[in-house]
Amino acid sequence: QVQLVESGGGLVQAGGSLRLSCVASGRTFRSYAMGWFRQTPGKERELVTRITASGGSTYYVDSVKGRFTISRDNAKNTVYLQMSSLKPEDTAVYYCAAALSWAGPYPYWGQGTQVTVSS
Repeated sequence: QVQLVESGGGLVQAGGSLRLSCVASGRTFRSYAMGWFRQTPGKERELVTRITASGGSTYYVDSVKGRFTISRDNAKNTVYLQMSSLKPEDTAVYYCAAALSWAGPYPYWGQGTQVTVSS
């Protein structure tokens, strides 16, 4: 089992940048694929990006390609989401999640961190 804690959210102007961090407990972090999801009120949670356990492969939803970068440091039990050129439509609660399989499902979730992008 793994516990996840996100940080780094906040208020930023359009065009700005933020870096989210997600720290995992336990010694098996390197065994998990990791994903970042986001959710806005009234909408389903959306997969934004994911990374394999080794960090060798990544996936991005089309709307963030070229703007967001996922990375991980297995020595620090941490996965990052670098967000640049932020848009108001990126406003959401961002969650990190862990899965034993690249394709999911994701049984382990953090509590979420709010990202608000003002126009």
